[in-house]
Amino acid sequence: MSSLNVHEGYVSPLSTRYASKEMQYLFSDQNKFSTWRQLWIWLAQAERSLGLDINEEQINEMKDHMKDVNFKAAADEERLTRHDVMAHVHVFAKQCPKAAPIIHLGATSCYVGDNTDLLILRDALDLLMPRLAMVIYCLKQFALKYKDQPTLGYTHLQPAQLTTVGKRACLWLQDLLMDERALRRCRDDLRFRGVKGTTGTQASFLQLFNGDGTKVKQLDMLVTKLAGFTKTYPVTGQTYSRKVDVEIMAALSSLGTSIHKMCSDIRILASNKELEEPFETTQIGSSAMPYKRNPMRSERCCSLARHLISLYMNAANTHSTQWLERTLDDSANRRLTLSEGFLAADAALMTLLNVSQGLVVYPKVIERHIGAELPFMSAENIIMAMVKKGEDRQECHEKIRVLSQEAAAQVKQHGRDNDLVERVRNDSYFEPILNELDKILDARTFTGRASNQVEEFISEEVNCILERYSETVKNIQMVQLSI
Repeated sequence: MSSLNVHEGYVSPLSTRYASKEMQYLFSDQNKFSTWRQLWIWLAQAERSLGLDINEEQINEMKDHMKDVNFKAAADEERLTRHDVMAHVHVFAKQCPKAAPIIHLGATSCYVGDNTDLLILRDALDLLMPRLAMVIYCLKQFALKYKDQPTLGYTHLQPAQLTTVGKRACLWLQDLLMDERALRRCRDDLRFRGVKGTTGTQASFLQLFNGDGTKVKQLDMLVTKLAGFTKTYPVTGQTYSRKVDVEIMAALSSLGTSIHKMCSDIRILASNKELEEPFETTQIGSSAMPYKRNPMRSERCCSLARHLISLYMNAANTHSTQWLERTLDDSANRRLTLSEGFLAADAALMTLLNVSQGLVVYPKVIERHIGAELPFMSAENIIMAMVKKGEDRQECHEKIRVLSQEAAAQVKQHGRDNDLVERVRNDSYFEPILNELDKILDARTFTGRASNQVEEFISEEVNCILERYSETVKNIQMVQLSI
């Protein structure tokens, strides 16, 4: 593999095209293995504070070499030992000869492996949640701006009662608020594995402290606090329960469904030319059709979200097959699932933020579409207005029914515009309400409480969430996508 150039070996599109540098770093080898070394330092510090024969010089030596991981030497060692943790123990020990006797003292591989994963998961959640908050903020602004803009609602993807552009955006917002809650719960519930030993019994540490269980418990909590956690999982097997991964991947997968739903809506509206995502002046929509303005960002979001959604079953299947205290068939799968889950979520959110910052609405197109359907939807309002003038409801209903059928035939059979309103104007039966017809047909009277609902929803539900991320949204900047 070393003889191949950069274009001759597989690389992940998540790292070359989509995910941010910050998220890529969290799942990098540099972060992983330097965190292993940090965990060995924390363990030594805690063991020393509880009376084990470890000196400050040994700890300082480890600190001096925490970041300078010799990846080639570690790879050579792993080829010999077939054990990644012991390979890094050996390499670290060669760099720290004074500390060599106390590196990894009493620990098992999962001390560094699992605790590192939990630290990375914590940091990854901390990176994702503000990104989500920025999308929520942008959609809030969009919803308020267009809270009064009538638009056709759709059920069964068929024109239905009017709503507003802002109200529709609140449907997207509500889903994303649920995602923020789920991610925050995962973050708040996350604990540390701590020092638990090979099968979770802490037997090796009990031997180190000559049977003093109190010191073993103190050691567990000292390392946990050094890592920035307040709680550990009270019982573990060799690993922390993979149920934790299931909960986190469920939240990420659920976020994927929200992103996919929203961006699918945008794609449909773009097809109707009612709404568009940002489109740069030099952007090309099609190699063959120069006029096209494809919703490529929304399509990318859907594509990434679909991959994200699919990853949940990996976590679920892995947890369900962890026999007894642990089996190693979780390892390769988790390397793929956890990293790709966060990288895909990160990439999708960054793209979605770019979309949310630049959504373009075309009110005149929307009005034209409303004009094609509203005459049919206004039938009940016309009937009610005629009844108020003293006319018979059933007779009026029949008049409207006949005129509606005639107008529908013009639309469906001849491809003409909906002329129901003109038919009503030209029928002397409706003379009592002709001077009120424009008011009866005002689209704003067909949107119910949509505008009020937007204001109430944002005031009561959205703003309190955004307060948690006040610094993030205060410093929000336009996101530029490189590819």
